[in-house]
Amino acid sequence: MTDNLLPHHTEEAFVFNPFADGFTDNPYPHYAELRTIAPVHEHPLGFWILSRYEDVSKLQRSGHSVDEQYLTHLPAWKSDSSTLGKENRLMRGLSILDQDPPNHTRLRRLVSKAFTRRAVDALEPRIETLVDEALDRIAEAGRADLVAELAFPLPFTVISEMLGIPVVEHTRLRELTGTLVRALEPLADPRLQAEIRSANHELTAIVREVTNWKRDNPGDDLITALLAAEHDGDMLSEDELIAQVMFLYIAGHESTVNLLAGGLLALLRHPDQLRLLQEEPGLATNAVEEMLRYDTPVHLMRRITIEPFSVHGEEIPTGRWVLSCLAAANRDPEFWGADADELRLNRPNAHQNVSFGAGVHHCLGAALARLEARVTFTRFVQRFHLPAVEEVRWNGRINVRGPAKLSIVVR
Repeated sequence: MTDNLLPHHTEEAFVFNPFADGFTDNPYPHYAELRTIAPVHEHPLGFWILSRYEDVSKLQRSGHSVDEQYLTHLPAWKSDSSTLGKENRLMRGLSILDQDPPNHTRLRRLVSKAFTRRAVDALEPRIETLVDEALDRIAEAGRADLVAELAFPLPFTVISEMLGIPVVEHTRLRELTGTLVRALEPLADPRLQAEIRSANHELTAIVREVTNWKRDNPGDDLITALLAAEHDGDMLSEDELIAQVMFLYIAGHESTVNLLAGGLLALLRHPDQLRLLQEEPGLATNAVEEMLRYDTPVHLMRRITIEPFSVHGEEIPTGRWVLSCLAAANRDPEFWGADADELRLNRPNAHQNVSFGAGVHHCLGAALARLEARVTFTRFVQRFHLPAVEEVRWNGRINVRGPAKLSIVVR
């Protein structure tokens, strides 16, 4: 973004600039400025952005769309996949991420059977084993990159095992999903957009091959369950099945990596809160909610207005791309109080964070992510007194943001 789009301090001249130097390392001062100066912000690049808790929550629970067919004004920063036909859209636009009711309701009903509370709770022993094995390796080595050793492998392994993805595919799949998640970033350059489309096609082909193999070789896994999923005679088409598997695979680990790594970093930077969790392990469930609030794993969530949307006395027209800034809402002092920028694991209303969305589009895998985080944070602080942080490097993303590297020395 050019210099003339850098933020200024009057509402008339202010333009939110997520491309400013240092933004991806610490966006929160920028979000505070956005909330204060332009809480309902029409950006010159062709989108609107909401940043206050009340407004974000209102939009999440509204009936506005996630389907790009309703766009009458394409944002300048939007990936060019929107103009190249559905075969070039991520997952062909068929995942529950891109569907409105009633089709969203139908797809979610077929997919959600694998994410019931009972099904998720049954995974806890396996998650505990994976976490303990990682902590053993870290303790033996004396130092580690927590992203590479724990925050990434845990959710990646869990969702891979849930889906029944053959181990032989994992290395390439990790590369492809890492590319695809960048489709959620604004203003991808043409070369990256081409890489995203190529990764989309390749992952589609791999998942199609795996699902075809599963038809003849069923197992105790999510792909097999989705192949058999039926409700009143309704089943997923082949393209719908592939889209849901791709979505679950990507969503099942990419955002959880940020929750785990960002949460561990927050604890290490706040030793008083780390000690509190050590002394009061019963706080673990609430601690996860506070981590979700304090450093949100996914910062932006979009809607397309299907009718004028009134907020704070302003009216957003029909057919506009509207971004809810979840990370800004999660630190809005008008809702959270004067200590909104502070980490407080015993914050009584931490569960009211907006990190997993709300309404019909509430995150399908929220319970699984919470379980993985609770086990990780609890066992980490029980195992290590207060590791020293050697290096932190952020992943450079605006939306799906978190540490790319978190090197520690354990004691």
